[in-house]
Amino acid sequence: MDAKELRRAFTSFFEQRGHTAVESAGLIPHHRTAPMFTNSGMMQFVPYFLGEEPAPWPRAVSVQKCVRLSGKHNDIAELGRTRRHLTFFEMLGNFSFGDYFKAEAIPWAWELVTEVTGMDGDRIWVTVHESDDEAEAIWHDVVGVPMERIQRLGKDNFWEMGETGPCGPCSEIHFDCGPEWGEPGGPAHGGGDRYVEFWNLVFTQYFRQPDGTLSDLPTRNVDTGGGLERWLMLLQNLPTAFDTDVMRAMVEAAEATTGRRLGSDDHVDVALRILADHARTMTFLVADGVFPSNEDRGYVLRRIIRRAVRHAFLLGVDKLVTPELVDATVTVMGDAYPELVAGRDFVVGVIGREEERFRQTLRAGSAILDEELAAAIDGRLSGAVAFKLHDTFGFPLEVTQEIAAERGAEVDVAGFDAAMAEQRARGKGSRKGGAADAPLEAYRELLEQFSTTDFTGREENETKARVLAVLGRDDGLVEIFLDRTPFYAESGGQVGDTGTITTETGTAEVLDTTYALPGLHRHVARPTSGELRPGQEAVAAIDAERRTAIRRNHTGTHLLHWALREVLGDHVKQQGSLVAPDYLRFDFTHYAAVTPEELATIEDLANAEVLLNDRVRHYETTKAQAAEAGAIAFFGDKYGEIVRVLEAGRHSVELCGGTHVSALGDIGPITITSESSIGANQRRIFALTGTGALARARQEHEVLVRTAGMLAVPPEHVPDGVERLREELKEARDQLKAARREAAGSGAAKLASEAVDGVVVARRDGVGRDELKDLAVAVRDQPEVRAVVLGGAPPGGGVALVAAVAPGTGLVASELITTAARTVGGGGGRAADLAIAGGRHPEHLDVALDQARAAAGIG
Repeated sequence: MDAKELRRAFTSFFEQRGHTAVESAGLIPHHRTAPMFTNSGMMQFVPYFLGEEPAPWPRAVSVQKCVRLSGKHNDIAELGRTRRHLTFFEMLGNFSFGDYFKAEAIPWAWELVTEVTGMDGDRIWVTVHESDDEAEAIWHDVVGVPMERIQRLGKDNFWEMGETGPCGPCSEIHFDCGPEWGEPGGPAHGGGDRYVEFWNLVFTQYFRQPDGTLSDLPTRNVDTGGGLERWLMLLQNLPTAFDTDVMRAMVEAAEATTGRRLGSDDHVDVALRILADHARTMTFLVADGVFPSNEDRGYVLRRIIRRAVRHAFLLGVDKLVTPELVDATVTVMGDAYPELVAGRDFVVGVIGREEERFRQTLRAGSAILDEELAAAIDGRLSGAVAFKLHDTFGFPLEVTQEIAAERGAEVDVAGFDAAMAEQRARGKGSRKGGAADAPLEAYRELLEQFSTTDFTGREENETKARVLAVLGRDDGLVEIFLDRTPFYAESGGQVGDTGTITTETGTAEVLDTTYALPGLHRHVARPTSGELRPGQEAVAAIDAERRTAIRRNHTGTHLLHWALREVLGDHVKQQGSLVAPDYLRFDFTHYAAVTPEELATIEDLANAEVLLNDRVRHYETTKAQAAEAGAIAFFGDKYGEIVRVLEAGRHSVELCGGTHVSALGDIGPITITSESSIGANQRRIFALTGTGALARARQEHEVLVRTAGMLAVPPEHVPDGVERLREELKEARDQLKAARREAAGSGAAKLASEAVDGVVVARRDGVGRDELKDLAVAVRDQPEVRAVVLGGAPPGGGVALVAAVAPGTGLVASELITTAARTVGGGGGRAADLAIAGGRHPEHLDVALDQARAAAGIG
């Protein structure tokens, strides 16, 4: 059974038992409790397990792409050295949300493993939690697993989401690979490579209270997970996951690009396996919207790319390796994950450019690291050196540690951390009275008691509602919860609405609207009169004019997204946005600055759509139907089975839950005001629409008219007038320079007559620095003058010193005023023939000039 067959067999088995097949979520999770990357099949279902949202289906099955590179689920240290560890893998899983439980899950698991995939049931071992009599009884009495192959374990067989929250016992299914892989004794006591755990059935039936006690959950859930690659290793009877069909193809790609072969050397084997694994990890991460950077997910991706490149470098490969590895990943995984095929060129470009940059620094940094390791005392590399490599050459600490470990040395991590902390030291003020301090339990009770807020803001600006709760905050504001509201809660880049909420006893000004929990609108407000009480009827009214401006900017954002992709290419993907009433901001992926010509074309395309005044359709449909219609999903948004699609005219079709105009003409003119970089491969534009764009155009026109008046030309001739003024200014400056030279020349002869042994040292206060320089040069050019030093207190304050020497005298201008410059509290001037310096203390100037005389040999 190969990977494609296993995915199909697993999914079909559970679909036949009433499960809904759910697509793999992206590798960037969005729940507030989520880790950096999606690392398990249950990650996209967390809101359902926590009871924050109702599950759309009672049963689900999925094949989830996962990455484990941070936190406790970090397999990178073992990668390439064990038979089963990977950083990217696919997790097979079936899930029950308050539907079936152990009595169904356990027999189904046995049936799938033994009857569908054909594993030998006599080689299956099971571990259960020491308290789980129920699971043990089902495994033995119902399934028929002998008691000698059922073992009880402690915390390893008890799953917990955190210190508090849902938890429960789990049953882990293991396969006995035979005596050649280790000692007998089962998973609890035998060899680790002999008994391979390949499927974990988690039964969340308890809630861990803050005091550590367990209470029963109102509904009991099932969450299972098994690594597809481990299943394949066992089903195909292979020694490692890297020998399976899906990974062997990746190893072969690594062999092809490096020219090395698996089995020739242990170090080569590890490197090839790392390249094979990291190829998938980096490709999937970039395809899902992660880009190399020095922060958060981007830093982890950069570390993976650089780790792969370093191993290729150590194998003696000078050419780029990542483009071929990405291509291999797309070929092997593209059928199961078509987004890889669609984004292939862009992914190759992003990763390839990162490899090119790192190879340059790797050559320089490796030479320095080699020298430092050779000189390391007691086999210990200082933290300062490790930080220099990180800060100057882009070496992640982990890479330095790996290289050091290969040489039998260790890195002073504490010293590295201290250097990093010193560089990054900055205060982080806590946000008093913010959402993080809000009573989370109260939110959950509101959601449980009243369900989600009914949003009426697509149909009306004012709604009659009932006050459900008013929660006080430390900052004097209140949080108001209603059963229904016209206020849009901040999401998808669109800011929350403002307005008023009024009851018969009071009024509150709504300053912002956000989600306290998914679907639960929180109106952050300032009481302006009386008080609002739970249970009262209220009138909730948004600031309609502000909302109208927001709608224009939001639909305008979609037009600009379409126009950006039209002009720059389909690799452009949204990376964030802000839709406010007075402007819009749009962040997107692109590898170069957008030229003025491209910006003009983008703006013209968007405005052409506005002029067509096509109808805007905003409707609900299923996610599958939206995908068939070609709808583009926006970065960072979380979508359920039912989604909202925005058709902004005849070209732009995207998923969006925001508020929008009804026709494109309502947007008004669109003006892009700026474009800039916000990081590697990421750009940002700001734009205005409607009245904002008109106001800017009017302001720019007024500036143009005022400028034309000052130049005494018609507005259309302002460039000519400016050019004429520039020429006149240049001519005036030239005349001023000539006058200065003439004035300097007239005073130069007098100063030259005061020379002592061909050296002139004099003070001239009230003379500008440029004039003093011109005078010094004029004196130097007088007959019989070898050198001149002039000092003075110019009109702007401070001190000016100038030294000039004639050719062939053997004197150096900068040396004549070096000591003098220090005396007046300054410095500068290193030229041999003409040196200029400044200072802060004119009261020391006479002493400084005496020092200059001494330096010239006439003091």
